Amino acid sequence: MTTPADPELSWEEFVEQLKPLGERLLKRVPERLRRDPRSVQESYRLLLYGLARSLSDAVVGDRRHPMFVPEISLAQNIFQPNSDTVYKTAMIEGSGTYRIRGERGTTRLFILAQLGPDTIRTGQHSAALKQYDFDTLNLDAEGRFDVIISRARPAGYDGDWWELDQRAEKFMVRTVGCRWGDEREPRYGIDRLDVPPSKGRPSAADLAFRLSEIPTITGNCACTFPDHVEKLRQDGYINRLKVFDVSQMSGLNRQHYYEGAYELADDEALIVAAKVPDNVKYWSLILTNDLYETTDWANNQASLNDTQAHVDSDGWFRAVVAARDPGVPNWLDTAGYSSGAIQGRWFDASSAPIPQVRKVKVGGIRSELPADTPEFTPAQRDVAIRERRIKAQMRVIW
Repeated sequence: MTTPADPELSWEEFVEQLKPLGERLLKRVPERLRRDPRSVQESYRLLLYGLARSLSDAVVGDRRHPMFVPEISLAQNIFQPNSDTVYKTAMIEGSGTYRIRGERGTTRLFILAQLGPDTIRTGQHSAALKQYDFDTLNLDAEGRFDVIISRARPAGYDGDWWELDQRAEKFMVRTVGCRWGDEREPRYGIDRLDVPPSKGRPSAADLAFRLSEIPTITGNCACTFPDHVEKLRQDGYINRLKVFDVSQMSGLNRQHYYEGAYELADDEALIVAAKVPDNVKYWSLILTNDLYETTDWANNQASLNDTQAHVDSDGWFRAVVAARDPGVPNWLDTAGYSSGAIQGRWFDASSAPIPQVRKVKVGGIRSELPADTPEFTPAQRDVAIRERRIKAQMRVIW
């Protein structure tokens, strides 16, 4: 699983390994973006996100003594994180025996996936090996759970148990919350039971290996998706949506995705409309920029979920994607990006409609929406965005 690293490698030699990543990344950035200095600097930000992600594993990552760390987020904006999801991962070995214990909390979803070859280390996507829902576990009166994950059920153990795939290299936990800051986030920790409890001092070879992974992880994080939106554009999905197949990209089972590119002038808007399924456990709509970074959802209303959104009296959800505030509740703010991507998801839904998309002039938005669409004043928006910013920070994202 690991390759030897040179314990004599100097810090300066390590830094030299990071230098070629800029050129490697720019080769993946679409030409139209390479001509824009602002987009080039944003592409370098991808490298910073990747570097930030690599540091957690380098400092505390340990397959014999695992710990859950942030995988992707607003501060590690790679692989297009969903604004409602807190992603955390722990490095593991498929031969181990693990215990995860904690409190369920009240968030909408709480799901564990077992992942095989690690994308941030290999640069290749693969399907999740297994997925387990914490809602299937037995909870005590305080909402606490205790589950063992191993190749075989331990002898004489009659508590909650999940089977471990021998190919697994990582656990990913997704916590999906819709009422940011108001829900009680799950609390949980992991322990490996088949190794001694104390960790001790790492060897020089171990420390060198951790350092040696940083350039690979940084590059893979940054270089996987910067041309994804461009491919949507080339395939004709500008201001159009299509099914997005994530079956080989560690996406959630039971969830249907759709996406497409958008392109708008300052005086234009998109109306994105769908009949909400009769039964659905969770749904949302988000925006990304041209590099497939999820648009800053904490400081802009760049995403909406089923709790935040207004659904019209006919059962339809209608969002307005625009640079300017259209004065309606369901504004998706492009936040200064005239082009990017739209992505949505339906989880545990009785149907999975692909929304209709219609481009209109900003001045004509009201005439395109139902007459009873609520008005949202600038003063209301100011309060809503400030509240959104605070509530986003109240989630357990670190």
